[in-house]
Amino acid sequence: MSPVSSDERTKIMSMHHQGIENTQIAAKLELPLRTVGSVVAWEKIRNRPTVQTTPEESEEVETAIEATFGLERDMQSALRKNIEQLEKGLKIADDGKEHIVPSGRIDILAVDSKKGHVVIELKAGTADRDAVGQILSYIGDLQANGRRAIRGILVAADFTGRVIAASKAVPNVELRKYGFTFSFQKVKVA
Repeated sequence: MSPVSSDERTKIMSMHHQGIENTQIAAKLELPLRTVGSVVAWEKIRNRPTVQTTPEESEEVETAIEATFGLERDMQSALRKNIEQLEKGLKIADDGKEHIVPSGRIDILAVDSKKGHVVIELKAGTADRDAVGQILSYIGDLQANGRRAIRGILVAADFTGRVIAASKAVPNVELRKYGFTFSFQKVKVA
């Protein structure tokens, strides 16, 4: 399943060609900022004359992008169903949908046992240093709206050395690795 429709993709690129920033495009179209960024990046790669790709390679790249979005959506859904597996006492505070702030969409906004807000950002695969900037911008947006006692949790399969170094300088951002546990149930057929 494609993360955006062809109509949304066309609108994103039209606005991008008009010089509109990705954050503004995301807000206008009510799409996650990372979706807009991925569509723009994909279109640039696909239309770049110096980069030659076969149709199979192009399809592989697009499939990888879509799989990343799918994994993040699935992680978000699973975590929302059992938020306490991330930290005891956490409660969802965003009415079950991504919370929109000026710098983007917060994957999950929660409240901890001490009534402090927790910004939870999910990354499929390895998180890079941009993820730390992203979570800090969300925290800054919430602080600008009068919220205090805000911290962040960045969840990813792994973290680059730069993310780990940056997190040492930012005491209100924690790093958590995710793992998979599969369960299998027999399906009854009539």
